[in-house]
Amino acid sequence: MCDSNNTEKLTIVIASPLEDEFVDRIRAFDPDRFDVVHDADLLAKPRYVADHNGAPRTLTPEQQTRWAALLRSADILFDFDRLDPTNLPANAPKLRWVQATSAGIGEYLKRTGLENSDIAFTTASGVHARPLAEFTMLGLLYFFRDVQYLNTMKQAHHWERYTTPGLDGARVLIVGLGSLGREVARDCARFGVEVWGARRSVGGELPEGVSRLVDQRQLLDVLPEVDALVLACPLTDETRLLIDRPQVEALKPGAVIVNISRGGVINEAAMIEGLTSGRIKGAALDVFEVEPLPKESPIWGLPNVLISPHSASTVAAENGRIVDIFINNLGRFTRGEMLRNQFDKARGY
Repeated sequence: MCDSNNTEKLTIVIASPLEDEFVDRIRAFDPDRFDVVHDADLLAKPRYVADHNGAPRTLTPEQQTRWAALLRSADILFDFDRLDPTNLPANAPKLRWVQATSAGIGEYLKRTGLENSDIAFTTASGVHARPLAEFTMLGLLYFFRDVQYLNTMKQAHHWERYTTPGLDGARVLIVGLGSLGREVARDCARFGVEVWGARRSVGGELPEGVSRLVDQRQLLDVLPEVDALVLACPLTDETRLLIDRPQVEALKPGAVIVNISRGGVINEAAMIEGLTSGRIKGAALDVFEVEPLPKESPIWGLPNVLISPHSASTVAAENGRIVDIFINNLGRFTRGEMLRNQFDKARGY
């Protein structure tokens, strides 16, 4: 919780590319309480809608001085300082809170050492659930309705009726039942899929669409029984290589993998072997062990892999939805309430 009982005006610095309409929304929230600074000349240039990193940039000495002054004045940042995140606590001594534009920031905070700071961090959790659920359904349908076969027949100008397994009646295991996993579960259930969900605890009510809960530590027991595996969990010390070689090899022959989590959750080499041999029917992958995916990676050449360049979550409405969370959190901040989506250092998300 961030205590903001004093009435001194606070400075919000927009630290990543953001459209003017959304900056204006933030400015209009409580202009008597917050000064909002958005200097687009100092920020990276977006390459696509909702690009928060932007193209690589080099600031002139004069621009570096201006950016340093903005950081020193900042009480709140909308997104991270990408130029020197490791030294953010020193460069922004007044900083109390950063609203991230990503849902999964645990690895970033660990890599930069920011997890050891006193700064509060909030994530964009929930914003990407709908787009990622759409990608999951795209991936499942791609393989269960054999789009590969359709494309092959189209290229051959060949007309022949055929049969597919279809999704109705398939059994899918979703690992991770946060906002993302629950959204996927609802979609799968609407397609007639039997949904099993894996999480750290099997207590409590079944989430909508889920017919069975599985303890995350017992994946080896259930993987041979499912037709598809959907990874939707955050990457933490506990989930790194959660799907290691034994788990990959335990998958039912012909199973499909969809990864909308992080590349580090699954043993990529073991998955590639399964895809190459055909034991794994196919994979729809938005995330990879190394990103960008190296040009020499064998994944590029696998016909049974659908590759997304970590863009499955990115849709035109993304920035507006993140700003919705930020404005809601500004209200909580002024009232001294617990912030929405506040990063939990102990859990790693």
